[in-house]
Amino acid sequence: MNNQKLGTLLISCPDRQGLVAALAQVLSAHGVNIVDSIQHTDRGAEIFFQRIVFDLSEIATDRDTLGAAIEEVTTRFSMKYRLRFAGENRKKVALFVSKYDHCLYDLLLRHQMGELDCDIQMIVSNHDALAPVARQFNVPFSLLVKTKETKAQVEAQELALLAKNKVDLLVLARYMQILSDDFIRKFSGDIINIHHSFLPAFMGGRPHHRAHERGVKLIGATAHYATADLDEGPIIEQDVIRCSHRDEVSDLVRKGRDLEKIVLARAVRAHLDDRVLAYDNKTIVFE
Repeated sequence: MNNQKLGTLLISCPDRQGLVAALAQVLSAHGVNIVDSIQHTDRGAEIFFQRIVFDLSEIATDRDTLGAAIEEVTTRFSMKYRLRFAGENRKKVALFVSKYDHCLYDLLLRHQMGELDCDIQMIVSNHDALAPVARQFNVPFSLLVKTKETKAQVEAQELALLAKNKVDLLVLARYMQILSDDFIRKFSGDIINIHHSFLPAFMGGRPHHRAHERGVKLIGATAHYATADLDEGPIIEQDVIRCSHRDEVSDLVRKGRDLEKIVLARAVRAHLDDRVLAYDNKTIVFE
């Protein structure tokens, strides 16, 4: 199968009879073959979710005509939908960092190896420590130092950079700054943050110190969409690792960094692969 001939359709809508049949029929009518389909219904909220991957190799019409037909069905059933064809609209990504390099290196290496289907447009930081990493991977680097007094001005510069580079996804790869509500509202794409704790435990700063003080036996990491409510956005991915009374704070930090890389990469890949639907401050993540 030619992966460049695939399309992906994500939908969510109020649950009712005939949804699966309607989508299958419109795809079939255009000579499109469904190669993967997975669905879920939130019984409490009565919301239906579906992800369909289809093969366009023998399409009887064209992509524009198919898109118009899909839009007609989604309108009729009050569906929210995202449609993407492989090879088109490749997502553009920006990475925001501070001084920690583990998540940045991991994402850049995975991208270099072809694991992340996107274009990394730029790296933005409030420190110059990771500029050599950007040069190593030939990614444009912007140093924008942010203070309490200059925060609004610098955020305006950041938003201008995102717009100029047509960024679809912003990844906070241990960016140790809190984005303002205004920034989050104005950025039209999605923002993924990695938090070095198993949320909702130990929100905010120094989670490893507080975990050590509490004597927990598990620590974790959480990747979530950033919202105006700090560390409370829809969770995309989480993982944990065991710890014991023998572990010092430095041990928890070391173990936590391993988790952060893996969890952030999983979340970014799921987003890039159109496997995530957010609703009601939580997510559906299709496998």
